[in-house]
Amino acid sequence: MTIYDIKYRTQETSPYFFSRNTLKFFGQTMKSFKVYKQYDGRFMLCAPFGPSKPKGETMRYFNPANNELERS
Repeated sequence: MTIYDIKYRTQETSPYFFSRNTLKFFGQTMKSFKVYKQYDGRFMLCAPFGPSKPKGETMRYFNPANNELERS
């Protein structure tokens, strides 16, 4: 599953998480996200944030059972 698949499937549950304004605010792009499959069936997505140099990391878990983004 790619970050673009996750964006499409979370349009109803988290419509602003991948919006252009949100990504711009955090200095991110869709390509900055990495997706890792977890043993429990969820997908971990993470991306560094900060406009010029990384100041932290956004990390969420995508649950394909209910198409929601979870914090942990």
